Amino acid sequence: MSYSLSFFSYNPSHKFTPPSSNLSKFSVSGERTKMLTHIDENNRPKMVDVSDKGVTTRIAVASGIIKMSREAFDAIKNNTGKKGPVLQTAVVSAIMGAKKTSELIPMCHPLLISGINCDIEELTEICAYKLTVSVKIDGKTGVEMEALTGVSVGLLTIYDMIKAIDKTIQITDIALESKSGGKSGDYVRSK
Repeated sequence: MSYSLSFFSYNPSHKFTPPSSNLSKFSVSGERTKMLTHIDENNRPKMVDVSDKGVTTRIAVASGIIKMSREAFDAIKNNTGKKGPVLQTAVVSAIMGAKKTSELIPMCHPLLISGINCDIEELTEICAYKLTVSVKIDGKTGVEMEALTGVSVGLLTIYDMIKAIDKTIQITDIALESKSGGKSGDYVRSK
């Protein structure tokens, strides 16, 4: 199932006109049992109200991989790139990306994050680096989007800093690895 940008029709009164079917009663997989939380009963976008939710410790871990040429991989490893220390800059930008998630993704809540950890693993055999971001909060909503945004921004920073060396760079496998806490319980991605 895919959705086009015309999911909602434009009308001059600047109100959303819902499509003919009530998509808020369908999950992405097409099951009728789950509701999309960011769509109200009139199929209008909304930010979820978390005021009645309890505060719990929540942790989310996401990761992604950036693949490149041997020349670019070695430039990063040997710190010979013209734009400075690539991996250190990527860690800082991953942290900044996680912190600014609510400014980038409209329905995300601004959060008082407790901590962010980043780890970069060399994947020498495939000329790649794997970035893992872990985000923790004691709050009313999860931090999955913050972890995923941190990974995305960190990998994009690596891309930006080595694109002069390699035009074949690929960012792949960005995924939520695990989450804990909250109403929906724990999740661990199957390998």
